[in-house]
Amino acid sequence: MTMAAVVGRTDSDQAHVRWLVFARDRGIFVLWALLLIGFSVWARPYFGTVDNAILIANAAALTAVFAAGIAVGIICGALDLSIPGTAAMAGCVCGWLMTHDVPVWLGIAAGLAVGVVVGLVNGLIALRGFNPIIVTIGTLSVLSGLASALAAGYTIPGLLGLEFMGTRRYAGVPAPVWIVAALFLAGTVFLTRTRDGIRLMAVGGNAEAVRRSGIHSDRYKVLAFVISGFCAALGGLMTAALVTEANPAANPGIIFNALTAVALAGVSLSGGRGSLPRVLVGALILGTISNGLTLKGIQPFWATTVTGALLLASLGLEKWVSTTVSRRLVTTAAASAHTESKDQA
Repeated sequence: MTMAAVVGRTDSDQAHVRWLVFARDRGIFVLWALLLIGFSVWARPYFGTVDNAILIANAAALTAVFAAGIAVGIICGALDLSIPGTAAMAGCVCGWLMTHDVPVWLGIAAGLAVGVVVGLVNGLIALRGFNPIIVTIGTLSVLSGLASALAAGYTIPGLLGLEFMGTRRYAGVPAPVWIVAALFLAGTVFLTRTRDGIRLMAVGGNAEAVRRSGIHSDRYKVLAFVISGFCAALGGLMTAALVTEANPAANPGIIFNALTAVALAGVSLSGGRGSLPRVLVGALILGTISNGLTLKGIQPFWATTVTGALLLASLGLEKWVSTTVSRRLVTTAAASAHTESKDQA
C-alpha cells in the first residue's frame, strides 16, 4: 500500500469516526426535530401550537426528573432501581406530616431528606461489594412496604398545600416545567463546571484509574446514589403535588420511561459518559410521541409500544457505534504505526 493510500484511508476512517460520534452525541436532537416536524404536519393544526408545546413539556417533566437521577447514577456506574420506592416513600412522608399539621416547607424538606438518606444507604451498602442492582431492588421492596405501612395501605389525600409545585402556573408555564429547568441547569453546571462533578464522571469511566490518582472514588459513588435518591424524592413530591395526594404504591413504569429517556440520550450504560441536556431531550421525545399519538386518537398502548422499540433501538445503536468506533480507531492506529515504521526503515 502506498503512502498516499494509507493517508487517504486514515483520513477516511477518522471522518467516519467523527460522523459516528456526532450521530451518537447529537442524533437525539435530529430525531426530536424530525418528530416535531412530522407531528406538526400529521396532527395539524393542534400539535404545532404554543399551548400544546407547554402540555408536552409538562407531561415530560416527571420523566425528566426521574431520568436525571437514573442518568447521574449510570454515569458514575451506579444504576439505582429503587427510584419508584423512594418516590412513593418521599410523597407519603411529606403527606403524612402535612396531615398532622406540620408546615408545608418542613414536609417537603422531610420528603427530600428521605431521598438523600435512601441514596446514602444504597451507596454505603454497595461499597461493601454488593451488586448495586440487587441492593436497590431490595431497597425498592423495603421502601414500598414502609410507604404502605405509613399510609395504612391507602392514599393520603388533601395535599392542597403542594399545589404551588404541581398544578399552579407561573408566567403561563406549569410549575413542574420550572422545577425541571432549575434541576437540569444546576445538574449540568455541577457535572461540567465543578471539580466534584467532573470527578464523578471520571469515576464512572475508570474508577481504578481515578483511585490511583489519589482521588477517593468511593465517595463519588455514594454521591451519585445520593443525587439519584434526591431526584427520586423530588419526583415523588411533584407527583403528589399534581394529584394533591400521596400514593404508597411504587410505580414500576417510572423506571421504564426514565431508562428509555436515558438510553435515547446516549448515556453509556458502562458509565463515564453522558449529558443531562440530552437526557432532557430524551424525556421530551417520549412526551412528544405520546402527545402526538393522543391528538390523532391512537390508543395509549401504541405509545408504550413505540417507547419500547425506541429503547431497544437506542441500545442497539449505542452498542454498534461503540464497537465500530473502537474498531476504526484501532485500524487507524495500526495504519499510522505501519507507515511510521516504513518511514524509519
